[in-house]
Amino acid sequence: MDIKLSNASDKPIYEQITEQIKQAIITGKLTPGDPLPSIRNLARELKISVMTTKRAYSDLERDGFIVTFAGKGSFVAERNQEFLREELLRQVEDHLNKAVQIAKISGIHGKELLDLLSLLIEEELE
Repeated sequence: MDIKLSNASDKPIYEQITEQIKQAIITGKLTPGDPLPSIRNLARELKISVMTTKRAYSDLERDGFIVTFAGKGSFVAERNQEFLREELLRQVEDHLNKAVQIAKISGIHGKELLDLLSLLIEEELE
């Protein structure tokens, strides 16, 4: 599993793992039924605590991204499209909130920010 951890990130390690696995599932790099490394193997590979990986897997399971079977391991869960869309929508909201905060600090007003967003959307659709 290709997970990159950053000591410079303000996010805890377990959250970095969780986000990267979610992203791999959302983008289709990991598909339903794909096995994940065991908690111990991932911890060894990343050179982190087993408790940290366990926390990440627990959060992924709680959020419905993976399922764990005793003695068999953890696997990517079957996902319903509506749930997947909700997760993507949440990510878009997070990014837009960050953009609004940066705009506020920069003195960019609502209309100007909306115009910029409209321009970016138009460019993307061409």
